[in-house]
Amino acid sequence: MLDRHDHHLPDPGGGHRPGPGQAVYGISVAAELAGMGAHSLRLYEQHGLLTPARSAGGTRRYSDDDLARLARIAALAGEGINLTAIARILDLEDANSALRDSNAALTLERDRLRGRRDSS
Repeated sequence: MLDRHDHHLPDPGGGHRPGPGQAVYGISVAAELAGMGAHSLRLYEQHGLLTPARSAGGTRRYSDDDLARLARIAALAGEGINLTAIARILDLEDANSALRDSNAALTLERDRLRGRRDSS
């Protein structure tokens, strides 16, 4: 699943906006922002399509990353894809993203090592 980050990005108003992974929205706000009902968010969680963070009291908290994932779920569902297939698609997309990140890190490390070797 997506990582949760507790960093803040400054906004033009001089205050702070939550980072994309920081879970700040309750279920009703997240549902409104996603343009769907709260029951849909619960259903998607039940099917393992997303895993919102939980407050100390157990309340679901959604992040901007979660809202982006909800938009992806809605797009796939809009194409007539069932929830089981959506779960598999999201798993494959997540794995692909993790592999790309790993590949990028390995490429950087390789280039760093080559630079060290070339300067010796």
